[in-house]
Amino acid sequence: MKIMVFDVPAENGGALSVLQDFYEEFLLDKENEYILVLSLPELKETQNVKVLRFPWVKISWFHRLYFDYFVAPRLVSEYKVDQILSLQNVIIPNVRTNQSLFVHNALPFSPKKFSLKESKFLWIYQNIVGKKIIHSIRKANQVIVQTNWMKNEISYKLNVPSKKIVIKHPKINKNVTKFFDKPSENFCTFFYPASGMIFKNHQIIIEACLKLKKEGVSNYKVVLTLAKEENSLTEKIYKIVKREKLPIEFIGVLKREEVFDFYTKSVLIFPSYIETVGLPLIEAKMHKTPVIVADCSYSREILTGYEEALYFKFSDCRTLANHMKKYIV
Repeated sequence: MKIMVFDVPAENGGALSVLQDFYEEFLLDKENEYILVLSLPELKETQNVKVLRFPWVKISWFHRLYFDYFVAPRLVSEYKVDQILSLQNVIIPNVRTNQSLFVHNALPFSPKKFSLKESKFLWIYQNIVGKKIIHSIRKANQVIVQTNWMKNEISYKLNVPSKKIVIKHPKINKNVTKFFDKPSENFCTFFYPASGMIFKNHQIIIEACLKLKKEGVSNYKVVLTLAKEENSLTEKIYKIVKREKLPIEFIGVLKREEVFDFYTKSVLIFPSYIETVGLPLIEAKMHKTPVIVADCSYSREILTGYEEALYFKFSDCRTLANHMKKYIV
């Protein structure tokens, strides 16, 4: 079977991790032929995996729309594929080929509604792109999600038959040989690998650190995978960190191997309140890493039975600070 896989949004972070995990599965499937349609990622072609790259898709929303409505359908026709797998939350329009849709964005299903003032990007995503995602879910022949809670949300809120929704639990194809080992000295490192989106909730970490500062607690550091000029929000956070002299480092985007190394020597903080699954939680479990996490549906499901998890309400900086102290002293 010839399968065309679309994932032009994937560039970094969780989306890129999802693409890489699927790619490694494709390499092992010698019975099918895969044609990957991407933007920036450079994946190696093999005997059963062909890669088509369209970097210009990233130039603007207009370029992405042009690609979706004109280029993508042409590719499906040109390569005479038997099946489409869309990893980008929306189906390919104007084609008759059977489509499986992988949905890994929880924004359309979040009770939190963003205003234009809070975030123009997220408002557009929830109110415009979100409607495309919902339409795609209804039109797809099969919908793939990563968690039970997402399946229940889609089935209940959109009245989609449960049998149409398949759960594909995240499978991280990495061998872990080194596990978390707390440093012997009276010092703790906390780690949060996430982009600078507002719902990633970095602000609550800043507030918790300010509380620790008032209490005279300083023998720790927090490492964030943010660039100080990533967006207006990260610029604001960076200014607070510098002004208040908080023990927080901005180290930018890391390679996956570097992220895995941090799990062996730091406590994961994960305050995000909108996720489908939260891949760092699974990766932390693999490394037996302690986790301080926002108490949400996704985190409760992923961390069920995990004894190294502490929960807090995503807006409660006091509880977060208290949990951090348990590892600092």
